Amino acid sequence: MCGIIGYAGPRPAGPILLDALRRLEYRGYDSAGIAVVDDAGDAVTVIKNKHKVAELVRQVEAEGMPAGTTGIGHTRWATHGRPSAENAHPHMDCTGRIHVIHNGIIENFSELRAELSGRGHEFMSDTDTEVVPHLIEDGYRGDLAAAVRVALNRIRGVYALVVVSADEPGRIVGARLNAPLVVGLGDGEVFVSSDITALIPYTKRVALLGEGEIVSATPSGIDVQTLRGVAVEPRVITVDWEPDQAQKNGYPHFLLKEIHEQPEALRHALSGRITETGSVNLREIDIPDDVLARVREVVIVACGSAWHSAMVTRYAIEHIARVRCSVEPASEFRYADAVVGADSLVLAFSQSGETADTLAAVRHAKGQGAPVLAITNVVGSALSMEADGVLYMHAGPEISVAATKTFVNQMACGVLIALHLGDVRGTLAIDEHTKLVGELQGVPALIERALTLEPQLGDIGRRHAHARNAMYVGRGINFPIALEGALKLKEISYVHAEGYAAGELKHGPIALLDVDVPVVAIATRSKTLPKMVSNVQEVHSRDAPVVALVTEGEDPFDSGIVQDIVEVPACDEIFSPLVNVVPLQLLAYHVAVQRGCDVDQPRNLAKSVTVE
Repeated sequence: MCGIIGYAGPRPAGPILLDALRRLEYRGYDSAGIAVVDDAGDAVTVIKNKHKVAELVRQVEAEGMPAGTTGIGHTRWATHGRPSAENAHPHMDCTGRIHVIHNGIIENFSELRAELSGRGHEFMSDTDTEVVPHLIEDGYRGDLAAAVRVALNRIRGVYALVVVSADEPGRIVGARLNAPLVVGLGDGEVFVSSDITALIPYTKRVALLGEGEIVSATPSGIDVQTLRGVAVEPRVITVDWEPDQAQKNGYPHFLLKEIHEQPEALRHALSGRITETGSVNLREIDIPDDVLARVREVVIVACGSAWHSAMVTRYAIEHIARVRCSVEPASEFRYADAVVGADSLVLAFSQSGETADTLAAVRHAKGQGAPVLAITNVVGSALSMEADGVLYMHAGPEISVAATKTFVNQMACGVLIALHLGDVRGTLAIDEHTKLVGELQGVPALIERALTLEPQLGDIGRRHAHARNAMYVGRGINFPIALEGALKLKEISYVHAEGYAAGELKHGPIALLDVDVPVVAIATRSKTLPKMVSNVQEVHSRDAPVVALVTEGEDPFDSGIVQDIVEVPACDEIFSPLVNVVPLQLLAYHVAVQRGCDVDQPRNLAKSVTVE
């Protein structure tokens, strides 16, 4: 579920592989390796270790850059087998001539391994991946793509894999099933990667592989087939991301850079979707208005931060479109045997568009006849190709593992959908629509103002960096923001934090409160603000220090109740999550930095979770 890169062309492969692996580090990983094919086909040189890419680079410098213009590289996040040099990718066959890198899980690897061992194959690792090169070895008759196809027809599971062979220098074979893999088309060179980000410095032309497709790539072109050997015409797109979007540009971390990019990212999400007359135009989603007008319910499936943005969308849809809406964790949706149908609209939220649990939920929904609308950031992702309609976030590349600008843009897309549904269902008056859209267009400027709070939040973060536990509370549409704030703190600082609906504190969690448990309360302008004030009084009575987000100029608390007041710009309650989350992101960031954590690559996490 981490980084894959392959290269074939006129240039030395080694430096390109290492550069691409650096760009893929954000996905999270525990080991790294490369394999370079000698141009004469004499051998394949493999260098790998159980450390970060920087250590791999030092190892390559010490041993010498492998010669050759064809190669593959990988950053691994362990599933089968602990992190070690032996378990790091690439893996090879018995001859040492066929080498494979793989994201995903081979579900039937135990039986395949036993069978192959019984026929004399020797294994050097504990991974599930290692069965693949041995299966290819058994089927190789001078055609690497054909041998890969034979091997994959014996495999059950999830995979994005890339294969090279000393017998065919200048050729890379890639394949995907429920895991991302794309092909970069350069000038006389070709790239295969798990992520478009790795390709940005080299080419903007990208060929998209469908599920169960195999690509044979050489500098002169690509050939794509299905697992049955049927030729496929690949879909080629041009990516509009720029190389500098994947650089830190003077910021100490990608996470801080991406927090500060949120106003511009939100402007991109709104651009072209609001007419000159102030109405929302979502013709791009390709789901007819009459279908949307007939839906009796909306069901949203998502995971992680996307689940929280989906909860915000639920509030917006029910308030604006007056249709029942539920939010389900994608990992539970199909196992709960969820009932949806042609009169349901299923929204699927996934930044990468490759989240395995979300894809499985979408397939379950489509199997029951429900129309599916995807909200994703990646053009050509599996989700974008499987859904009936797509609304792209247009957030640009997000390198840090923790979601920030994609979270805000997901919420914005959710609000746009709510406004669109309100229009087609006739539940939203024209003047109210115009008023809301006008306020939405002003939110990027409000986020810019919220970013100026960073010095104060840095100070608060330093004072609370010692805490071992924290609690976040919110009500209504800001309850999901309490969940998101807690998640951000957990993800990047490793401080145990929980988010709660503020009214639920007295039903159990209040027992955890004392002077060492800071509570972050979202107490901005809302119809439930008086209730929130009472809830914060309950927290103060248990001696827990309170950090309160309040609307600028509207401190609702008596003196001494709150330790820190953070004033955020005023806006309509329905848009407040987009503004309120920004201080919580900055707070988590500064706590993590103070604790010495790796904020861009938190331990045990990966950017795109492509396994269930």
